[in-house]
Amino acid sequence: MRVLVTGSNGLIGSEAVVYYDREGHHVVGVDNNMRATFFGPQGDTTWNLHRLKDNTRYFEHRSIDIRDRQSIFDLFQENPFDLIVHCAAQPSHDKACQIPLLDFEVNALGTVNLLEATRQFCPEAVFIHMSTNKVYGDAPNEVPLIEKEKRYDYAKPEDFNGISEGCRIDQCLHSLFGASKTAADVVAQEYGRYFGMKVGIFRGGCLTGPSHSGVELHGFLSYLVKVAVSGGTYKVFGYKGKQVRDNIHSYDVIQAFEAFRRNPKPGEVYNLGGGRENSISILEAFDLVESLTNRKMDWVYVEQNRIGDHICYISDLSKMKSHFPEWGITLSIKDILQEIIVAQKEQYVKA
Repeated sequence: MRVLVTGSNGLIGSEAVVYYDREGHHVVGVDNNMRATFFGPQGDTTWNLHRLKDNTRYFEHRSIDIRDRQSIFDLFQENPFDLIVHCAAQPSHDKACQIPLLDFEVNALGTVNLLEATRQFCPEAVFIHMSTNKVYGDAPNEVPLIEKEKRYDYAKPEDFNGISEGCRIDQCLHSLFGASKTAADVVAQEYGRYFGMKVGIFRGGCLTGPSHSGVELHGFLSYLVKVAVSGGTYKVFGYKGKQVRDNIHSYDVIQAFEAFRRNPKPGEVYNLGGGRENSISILEAFDLVESLTNRKMDWVYVEQNRIGDHICYISDLSKMKSHFPEWGITLSIKDILQEIIVAQKEQYVKA
Protein backbone atom coordinates (compact mmCIF):
# COMPACT_ATOMS: atom_id res chain seq x y z
CA MET A 1 0.00 0.00 0.00
CA ARG A 2 0.86 3.66 -0.23
CA VAL A 3 0.11 5.16 3.18
CA LEU A 4 -0.15 8.82 4.16
CA VAL A 5 0.34 9.68 7.84
CA THR A 6 -0.24 13.27 8.94
CA GLY A 7 1.33 14.38 12.20
CA SER A 8 3.95 11.72 11.53
CA ASN A 9 6.41 13.08 14.11
CA GLY A 10 3.81 12.80 16.88
CA LEU A 11 2.84 9.96 19.16
CA ILE A 12 0.21 8.14 17.09
CA GLY A 13 1.58 9.28 13.74
CA SER A 14 5.06 7.94 14.44
CA GLU A 15 3.61 4.65 15.70
CA ALA A 16 1.68 4.37 12.42
CA VAL A 17 4.81 5.13 10.38
CA VAL A 18 6.81 2.42 12.13
CA TYR A 19 4.01 -0.14 11.91
CA TYR A 20 3.28 0.30 8.19
CA ASP A 21 6.97 0.57 7.30
CA ARG A 22 7.64 -2.75 9.04
CA GLU A 23 4.78 -4.27 7.08
CA GLY A 24 6.59 -3.27 3.89
CA HIS A 25 4.34 -0.41 2.77
CA HIS A 26 5.56 2.91 1.35
CA VAL A 27 4.80 5.58 3.96
CA VAL A 28 4.68 9.32 3.33
CA GLY A 29 4.75 11.32 6.57
CA VAL A 30 3.49 14.91 6.65
CA ASP A 31 4.65 16.97 9.62
CA ASN A 32 6.01 20.53 9.80
CA ASN A 33 6.78 20.38 13.56
CA MET A 34 4.02 22.79 14.54
CA ARG A 35 4.07 21.22 18.00
CA ALA A 36 7.17 23.36 18.63
CA THR A 37 5.12 26.42 17.59
CA PHE A 38 2.31 25.45 19.94
CA PHE A 39 4.40 24.46 22.98
CA GLY A 40 7.92 25.82 22.46
CA PRO A 41 11.15 23.79 22.64
CA GLN A 42 9.58 21.16 24.95
CA GLY A 43 7.11 20.26 22.22
CA ASP A 44 9.71 19.96 19.45
CA THR A 45 9.37 16.60 17.68
CA THR A 46 12.57 16.73 15.61
CA TRP A 47 14.05 13.98 17.79
CA ASN A 48 11.23 11.67 16.76
CA LEU A 49 11.71 12.46 13.07
CA HIS A 50 15.39 11.51 13.38
CA ARG A 51 14.35 8.27 15.11
CA LEU A 52 11.96 7.45 12.27
CA LYS A 53 14.55 8.12 9.58
CA ASP A 54 17.06 5.90 11.40
CA ASN A 55 14.64 3.02 11.90
CA THR A 56 12.57 2.80 8.70
CA ARG A 57 13.13 1.57 5.17
CA TYR A 58 10.23 2.95 3.12
CA PHE A 59 9.47 6.21 4.96
CA GLU A 60 9.43 9.54 3.13
CA HIS A 61 9.04 12.76 5.11
CA ARG A 62 7.35 15.91 3.78
CA SER A 63 7.32 19.16 5.74
CA ILE A 64 3.88 20.32 4.60
CA ASP A 65 1.36 22.45 6.49
CA ILE A 66 -2.05 20.77 6.22
CA ARG A 67 -3.63 24.23 6.01
CA ASP A 68 -1.89 24.65 2.62
CA ARG A 69 -4.58 23.21 0.36
CA GLN A 70 -2.59 23.40 -2.87
CA SER A 71 0.39 21.58 -1.39
CA ILE A 72 -1.94 18.88 -0.03
CA PHE A 73 -3.68 18.52 -3.39
CA ASP A 74 -0.32 18.35 -5.18
CA LEU A 75 0.81 15.61 -2.79
CA PHE A 76 -2.32 13.57 -3.45
CA GLN A 77 -2.00 14.00 -7.22
CA GLU A 78 1.53 12.60 -7.04
CA ASN A 79 0.58 9.70 -4.75
CA PRO A 80 -2.47 7.44 -5.19
CA PHE A 81 -2.82 6.69 -1.47
CA ASP A 82 -4.58 3.54 -0.28
CA LEU A 83 -4.73 4.61 3.37
CA ILE A 84 -4.73 8.00 5.07
CA VAL A 85 -4.08 8.13 8.81
CA HIS A 86 -4.86 11.70 9.87
CA CYS A 87 -3.29 12.51 13.25
CA ALA A 88 -2.07 16.09 12.70
CA ALA A 89 -3.72 18.56 15.08
CA GLN A 90 -3.37 21.36 17.56
CA PRO A 91 -3.92 19.00 20.52
CA SER A 92 -4.32 21.16 23.64
CA HIS A 93 -7.62 22.55 24.90
CA ASP A 94 -5.70 24.93 27.21
CA LYS A 95 -3.57 26.33 24.39
CA ALA A 96 -6.44 26.84 21.95
CA CYS A 97 -7.81 29.92 23.72
CA GLN A 98 -4.49 31.69 23.10
CA ILE A 99 -4.45 30.83 19.37
CA PRO A 100 -8.11 30.38 18.34
CA LEU A 101 -7.66 31.08 14.62
CA LEU A 102 -4.60 28.86 14.28
CA ASP A 103 -6.31 26.13 16.30
CA PHE A 104 -9.39 26.14 14.04
CA GLU A 105 -7.39 26.33 10.83
CA VAL A 106 -5.23 23.34 11.75
CA ASN A 107 -7.95 21.17 13.27
CA ALA A 108 -10.98 21.94 11.10
CA LEU A 109 -9.72 23.44 7.82
CA GLY A 110 -6.74 21.07 7.63
CA THR A 111 -9.08 18.09 8.01
CA VAL A 112 -11.41 19.31 5.25
CA ASN A 113 -8.41 19.82 2.95
CA LEU A 114 -7.35 16.21 3.47
CA LEU A 115 -10.86 14.78 3.09
CA GLU A 116 -11.48 16.71 -0.11
CA ALA A 117 -8.10 15.69 -1.53
CA THR A 118 -9.01 12.08 -0.77
CA ARG A 119 -12.41 12.46 -2.45
CA GLN A 120 -10.91 14.00 -5.57
CA PHE A 121 -7.80 11.87 -6.03
CA CYS A 122 -8.25 8.53 -4.22
CA PRO A 123 -11.92 8.12 -3.23
CA GLU A 124 -11.54 4.38 -2.59
CA ALA A 125 -8.88 4.92 0.08
CA VAL A 126 -9.56 4.25 3.75
CA PHE A 127 -9.43 7.47 5.78
CA ILE A 128 -8.73 7.28 9.53
CA HIS A 129 -9.57 10.48 11.42
CA MET A 130 -8.06 10.82 14.89
CA SER A 131 -10.68 12.73 16.85
CA THR A 132 -10.94 13.27 20.61
CA ASN A 133 -13.28 12.72 23.54
CA LYS A 134 -13.31 16.52 23.91
CA VAL A 135 -16.04 16.54 21.22
CA TYR A 136 -18.37 15.67 24.12
CA GLY A 137 -17.39 18.88 25.91
CA ASP A 138 -18.20 18.77 29.60
CA ALA A 139 -21.39 16.73 29.05
CA PRO A 140 -19.71 13.65 30.62
CA ASN A 141 -19.53 15.63 33.88
CA GLU A 142 -23.32 15.32 34.11
CA VAL A 143 -23.02 11.59 34.77
CA PRO A 144 -23.55 11.05 38.53
CA LEU A 145 -20.27 10.46 40.36
CA ILE A 146 -19.10 9.21 43.72
CA GLU A 147 -15.93 10.39 45.42
CA LYS A 148 -13.53 7.70 46.62
CA GLU A 149 -10.26 8.01 48.53
CA LYS A 150 -8.12 8.66 45.45
CA ARG A 151 -10.50 8.90 42.51
CA TYR A 152 -13.93 9.86 41.29
CA ASP A 153 -16.02 7.09 39.76
CA TYR A 154 -19.44 6.57 38.24
CA ALA A 155 -22.23 6.23 40.78
CA LYS A 156 -24.63 4.08 38.74
CA PRO A 157 -23.89 0.47 37.71
CA GLU A 158 -25.16 1.15 34.17
CA ASP A 159 -22.36 3.72 33.71
CA PHE A 160 -19.61 1.33 34.82
CA ASN A 161 -18.14 0.88 31.31
CA GLY A 162 -17.92 4.63 30.80
CA ILE A 163 -18.99 7.16 28.19
CA SER A 164 -20.53 5.80 24.98
CA GLU A 165 -20.76 7.32 21.51
CA GLY A 166 -24.34 8.27 22.37
CA CYS A 167 -23.15 11.12 24.60
CA ARG A 168 -24.28 14.42 23.10
CA ILE A 169 -21.73 16.72 21.48
CA ASP A 170 -23.58 20.06 21.63
CA GLN A 171 -25.10 22.39 24.22
CA CYS A 172 -22.11 22.07 26.52
CA LEU A 173 -18.74 23.72 27.15
CA HIS A 174 -15.95 22.28 24.99
CA SER A 175 -12.98 24.65 25.08
CA LEU A 176 -12.11 26.10 21.67
CA PHE A 177 -9.99 23.02 20.96
CA GLY A 178 -12.98 20.79 21.58
CA ALA A 179 -15.09 22.94 19.25
CA SER A 180 -12.56 22.85 16.39
CA LYS A 181 -12.14 19.09 16.78
CA THR A 182 -15.93 18.67 16.84
CA ALA A 183 -16.14 20.53 13.53
CA ALA A 184 -13.53 18.17 12.06
CA ASP A 185 -15.24 15.12 13.56
CA VAL A 186 -18.64 15.99 12.07
CA VAL A 187 -17.29 16.88 8.62
CA ALA A 188 -15.35 13.59 8.57
CA GLN A 189 -18.59 11.74 9.37
CA GLU A 190 -20.28 13.65 6.56
CA TYR A 191 -17.68 12.68 3.95
CA GLY A 192 -18.19 9.08 5.02
CA ARG A 193 -21.98 9.13 5.04
CA TYR A 194 -22.74 11.63 2.25
CA PHE A 195 -20.09 10.53 -0.25
CA GLY A 196 -19.92 6.89 0.88
CA MET A 197 -16.21 7.17 1.58
CA LYS A 198 -14.41 4.74 3.89
CA VAL A 199 -13.95 7.26 6.71
CA GLY A 200 -13.62 6.14 10.32
CA ILE A 201 -13.64 8.55 13.25
CA PHE A 202 -11.84 7.59 16.46
CA ARG A 203 -12.53 9.68 19.56
CA GLY A 204 -9.40 9.23 21.60
CA GLY A 205 -9.16 9.20 25.37
CA CYS A 206 -5.63 9.64 26.73
CA LEU A 207 -3.37 8.31 23.99
CA THR A 208 0.10 7.62 25.27
CA GLY A 209 3.36 5.75 24.85
CA PRO A 210 7.14 6.22 24.88
CA SER A 211 7.17 8.37 21.71
CA HIS A 212 5.02 11.10 23.26
CA SER A 213 6.54 14.59 23.55
CA GLY A 214 4.49 15.36 26.65
CA VAL A 215 4.11 18.95 27.90
CA GLU A 216 2.10 20.45 30.75
CA LEU A 217 -0.77 21.42 28.47
CA HIS A 218 -0.98 18.06 26.71
CA GLY A 219 0.16 14.51 27.39
CA PHE A 220 -0.98 13.36 30.84
CA LEU A 221 1.15 10.29 31.61
CA SER A 222 4.11 11.28 29.43
CA TYR A 223 4.41 14.67 31.10
CA LEU A 224 3.85 13.23 34.58
CA VAL A 225 6.72 10.76 34.07
CA LYS A 226 8.91 13.50 32.57
CA VAL A 227 8.44 15.55 35.75
CA ALA A 228 9.12 12.51 37.96
CA VAL A 229 12.33 11.61 36.12
CA SER A 230 13.66 15.17 35.88
CA GLY A 231 12.83 16.07 39.47
CA GLY A 232 10.43 18.87 38.55
CA THR A 233 7.14 19.89 40.15
CA TYR A 234 3.82 18.67 38.77
CA LYS A 235 0.76 20.95 38.92
CA VAL A 236 -2.61 19.38 39.69
CA PHE A 237 -5.46 21.54 38.38
CA GLY A 238 -8.57 21.12 40.53
CA TYR A 239 -10.81 18.17 41.44
CA LYS A 240 -8.43 17.21 44.31
CA GLY A 241 -6.25 15.27 41.89
CA LYS A 242 -8.97 12.61 41.76
CA GLN A 243 -9.89 13.24 38.10
CA VAL A 244 -9.79 10.00 36.10
CA ARG A 245 -8.59 9.25 32.56
CA ASP A 246 -8.40 6.01 30.64
CA ASN A 247 -5.11 5.49 28.85
CA ILE A 248 -4.34 3.54 25.69
CA HIS A 249 -0.92 2.70 24.28
CA SER A 250 -0.19 3.96 20.77
CA TYR A 251 0.31 0.34 19.61
CA ASP A 252 -3.27 -0.56 20.52
CA VAL A 253 -4.49 2.58 18.74
CA ILE A 254 -2.83 1.47 15.50
CA GLN A 255 -4.33 -2.01 15.87
CA ALA A 256 -7.78 -0.38 16.10
CA PHE A 257 -7.03 1.53 12.88
CA GLU A 258 -5.97 -1.72 11.24
CA ALA A 259 -9.19 -3.44 12.30
CA PHE A 260 -11.16 -0.64 10.63
CA ARG A 261 -8.98 -0.69 7.50
CA ARG A 262 -9.68 -4.38 7.01
CA ASN A 263 -13.43 -3.89 7.44
CA PRO A 264 -14.30 -0.19 6.94
CA LYS A 265 -17.69 1.15 7.95
CA PRO A 266 -18.22 4.58 6.27
CA GLY A 267 -18.79 7.48 8.64
CA GLU A 268 -18.75 5.39 11.82
CA VAL A 269 -17.60 6.87 15.13
CA TYR A 270 -15.74 4.93 17.81
CA ASN A 271 -14.61 5.83 21.30
CA LEU A 272 -11.00 4.74 21.67
CA GLY A 273 -9.25 4.66 25.01
CA GLY A 274 -7.94 2.25 27.58
CA GLY A 275 -11.39 1.55 28.99
CA ARG A 276 -12.16 0.66 32.59
CA GLU A 277 -9.09 -1.60 32.93
CA ASN A 278 -6.66 1.20 32.03
CA SER A 279 -8.32 4.03 33.93
CA ILE A 280 -6.34 5.93 36.55
CA SER A 281 -6.59 9.16 38.55
CA ILE A 282 -3.73 11.62 38.98
CA LEU A 283 -3.27 10.59 42.62
CA GLU A 284 -3.23 6.91 41.63
CA ALA A 285 -0.74 7.69 38.86
CA PHE A 286 1.53 9.40 41.41
CA ASP A 287 1.48 6.24 43.55
CA LEU A 288 2.22 3.93 40.63
CA VAL A 289 5.01 6.10 39.19
CA GLU A 290 6.59 6.45 42.63
CA SER A 291 6.59 2.67 43.04
CA LEU A 292 8.15 2.16 39.60
CA THR A 293 10.82 4.89 39.90
CA ASN A 294 11.49 4.77 43.67
CA ARG A 295 11.20 8.56 43.62
CA LYS A 296 8.69 10.72 45.46
CA MET A 297 6.55 12.93 43.22
CA ASP A 298 6.87 16.64 43.90
CA TRP A 299 3.54 18.29 43.17
CA VAL A 300 1.45 21.34 43.98
CA TYR A 301 -2.28 21.87 43.90
CA VAL A 302 -4.03 24.61 41.90
CA GLU A 303 -7.63 25.07 42.97
CA GLN A 304 -8.90 26.19 39.56
CA ASN A 305 -9.68 23.27 37.26
CA ARG A 306 -9.10 23.54 33.53
CA ILE A 307 -12.09 24.93 31.59
CA GLY A 308 -14.20 22.19 30.02
CA ASP A 309 -12.14 19.48 31.73
CA HIS A 310 -13.61 16.06 32.47
CA ILE A 311 -13.86 14.98 36.09
CA CYS A 312 -14.09 11.29 35.30
CA TYR A 313 -13.75 10.02 31.77
CA ILE A 314 -13.60 6.35 30.85
CA SER A 315 -14.15 5.32 27.23
CA ASP A 316 -16.90 2.75 26.74
CA LEU A 317 -15.28 0.40 24.21
CA SER A 318 -18.39 -1.75 23.67
CA LYS A 319 -19.09 -0.52 20.13
CA MET A 320 -15.48 -0.90 19.02
CA LYS A 321 -15.30 -4.42 20.42
CA SER A 322 -18.65 -5.44 18.92
CA HIS A 323 -17.72 -4.20 15.42
CA PHE A 324 -14.17 -5.57 15.62
CA PRO A 325 -14.15 -8.51 18.08
CA GLU A 326 -10.56 -9.37 17.16
CA TRP A 327 -9.38 -6.08 18.70
CA GLY A 328 -8.67 -5.43 22.38
CA ILE A 329 -6.33 -3.72 24.84
CA THR A 330 -2.98 -5.53 25.02
CA LEU A 331 -0.88 -3.18 27.17
CA SER A 332 -1.85 -2.43 30.78
CA ILE A 333 -1.39 0.89 32.55
CA LYS A 334 1.66 -0.54 34.33
CA ASP A 335 3.15 -1.75 31.02
CA ILE A 336 2.61 1.71 29.55
CA LEU A 337 4.24 3.54 32.46
CA GLN A 338 7.25 1.22 32.51
CA GLU A 339 7.87 1.92 28.81
CA ILE A 340 7.51 5.68 29.26
CA ILE A 341 9.85 5.69 32.27
CA VAL A 342 12.59 3.93 30.29
CA ALA A 343 12.15 6.31 27.34
CA GLN A 344 12.12 9.43 29.53
CA LYS A 345 15.24 8.35 31.39
CA GLU A 346 17.05 7.86 28.07
CA GLN A 347 15.97 11.31 26.86
CA TYR A 348 16.88 12.91 30.20
CA VAL A 349 20.39 11.43 30.07
CA LYS A 350 20.87 12.66 26.49
CA ALA A 351 19.67 16.15 27.48
